Amino acid sequence: MSLATRLGVNVSLMTAILVAALWVAYYFLLAQGLEHSVRTTLGAKMVSVAHSISEINEIAEIHNEPHILMDFALGHTNMSLNIYTPSDSKKSLLAIGTMKIDFNPPLLDLGRDLNFYEWRDKLGRPMLSVAQALKIKDGSPVVAYLTIDRTSDQELLRSIFRTGLLAYPSVVLLILLLAWWTVKQGLKPLNSFLRVASKVSTESLEHRLPTDHLPVELHNLAEGINLMLNRLDSGVQQLSQFSDDLAHELRAPITNLMGKAQVVLTRTRSSEEYREVLECCTEELDRLTRIVADMLFLAHVSHPLELVHFERVSLRDEAERVSDLFSLSAEEFGVRLLIEGGGIVNGNRLMIQRAISNLLSNAIRYCPSGSAVIIRIGAYGPRIRLSISNPGKGIPAEHLPHLFERFYRVDKSRARSEGGIGLGLAIVRSIMMLHHGTANVEVALDRVTTFHLVFPVHR
Repeated sequence: MSLATRLGVNVSLMTAILVAALWVAYYFLLAQGLEHSVRTTLGAKMVSVAHSISEINEIAEIHNEPHILMDFALGHTNMSLNIYTPSDSKKSLLAIGTMKIDFNPPLLDLGRDLNFYEWRDKLGRPMLSVAQALKIKDGSPVVAYLTIDRTSDQELLRSIFRTGLLAYPSVVLLILLLAWWTVKQGLKPLNSFLRVASKVSTESLEHRLPTDHLPVELHNLAEGINLMLNRLDSGVQQLSQFSDDLAHELRAPITNLMGKAQVVLTRTRSSEEYREVLECCTEELDRLTRIVADMLFLAHVSHPLELVHFERVSLRDEAERVSDLFSLSAEEFGVRLLIEGGGIVNGNRLMIQRAISNLLSNAIRYCPSGSAVIIRIGAYGPRIRLSISNPGKGIPAEHLPHLFERFYRVDKSRARSEGGIGLGLAIVRSIMMLHHGTANVEVALDRVTTFHLVFPVHR
């Protein structure tokens, strides 16, 4: 079944059960209400009868002058009044009422104020009687019976029951149709979702779901799908750009290798010339090796977190280890390395070393001779931050948002001549994402460039 049909059927079933429960409750409440009303009426009438009988002087007046009591029953077509003596319950002293009934009074509990009991006459009509033991002025006891015919009440209840049974299927069907139509209208915006989904492909990711005039639930769903499409579009574009950049980076050294090999093979060369060509080819092959190694490392840090071993790591200890490795390079450039502060994080030791190494190598390379590269480690709000700062020419503001992209270089000619391939900062960003941290850069007014690695606090 369609979603609209399923929801419509479920809503209809729940509504049908609720309607049936309400109808049953109404039926029983009405029956109890009628019962209470009849008993209240009989009780009130019996109070008046008791008062009138108490004004009668002797029993003979009840039979000889019945007009005193006739008004209590003659006003009701379904009510009768019978009076007996306790010693002879078969012979009625007085029978008043337009309703002809074959009354056979039951045994009476004289200790009770009012005695109610239900019975049926010979015609099967339902009756309700109330009896009370009374006394006239001379103290003679009598028993008064007020009886009411409840046929009209029973007919009303039966009519309601029959009407409910006949109307219930139609009501359920109407509820089903209305629920199905309402749900179908409510799910109508999903058709636009289907239209957009049918158009989305790797070649066409610009389509987005309309979010105007949608219910809250579908509005949130549409925004979530649009956000997903934005991420997919961005990822596909980055992948396409990465493929182009990778092809460009690999093409240059391969072209150089082929060109030099073809030139050498055009004629016989001396041993010295062959040596020079082989040295140039070795440099190009070394460059290709670094590209492949960095790409494999990027693929490795893109694995799920559970595939990477994390442990308690001291950032100061790792910064000192990396600084020792770069001490000779720093002396060659005339740069001093300083480390300040410390902090403990949860991470992968080798990857953290790789991130610090990539940043420190860049800082030494671009730091003027006689200056210092400073590594600062300390609390950064609720996190731990490692910062590497170096003075120099600074980085133009337009390049800052792109520094961590793969194969992005600010000075392409210089980076290529020095062996840079534009993957170092991309590796740093991937490592920090794996550690649930961030990597960013800022350039101060005095052209001091600072790269920050922000880690979550180790717990």
